[in-house]
Amino acid sequence: MTAVRRAAPVLVAALALLLGAAPAQATGYRYWSFWERGGGHWTYATQGPSTVRPDDGAVEGFRFAVSADSADATRPRGTADFGTICAGTAATSGTKRVALVLDFGTPADAPSGETPPAPRTACARVRPDATTADALAAVAGPLRYDSNALLCAIAGYPHKGCGEQVAAGEPARGTAAGKGKGASDGGPSLGLPIGAAAVALLAGAAVWQARRRNRA
Repeated sequence: MTAVRRAAPVLVAALALLLGAAPAQATGYRYWSFWERGGGHWTYATQGPSTVRPDDGAVEGFRFAVSADSADATRPRGTADFGTICAGTAATSGTKRVALVLDFGTPADAPSGETPPAPRTACARVRPDATTADALAAVAGPLRYDSNALLCAIAGYPHKGCGEQVAAGEPARGTAAGKGKGASDGGPSLGLPIGAAAVALLAGAAVWQARRRNRA
């Protein structure tokens, strides 16, 4: 039994190491992300909508979802085509047209007690020097901002909250469709069963070694 006692600290350390190697759940934030479309795909905007001044014919998108960072952010769903979105808005002198895709997200990403509206598009006709925020205000009000000028709500959704951190028990992501990278399926980490099996093998080896020494 001495061998088992000597092996115990090693086994405990191995278990702690293996369990510690399991990936931690990423922290998520519930917010409106801002996207720009070009070449048939969405790109996460590097500036805020209040500073971007799109050209006539631009397609801009907004998606409400829970994500950890820009690499994890969820793209607006559906196809976005300026010709289709702005087909009923004729070009006029002294203005520009900006196509907007508004994706209010999924029920999984909605704040408690709220239901996301259906995704929609809009064509904003604004002055030539207008920002994306100006275009958004023209067709998707009311907008809501916080004291740091963070966009909190589009067309009144959500009714409250702004970029809040998602609690550990809440879903960290909405639907995987449109993700920049694959989303987790929410299943248990392989680190736990693999670690438990490894510790069991080590414990069995220690017991076998102890019995062998006793017989000798």
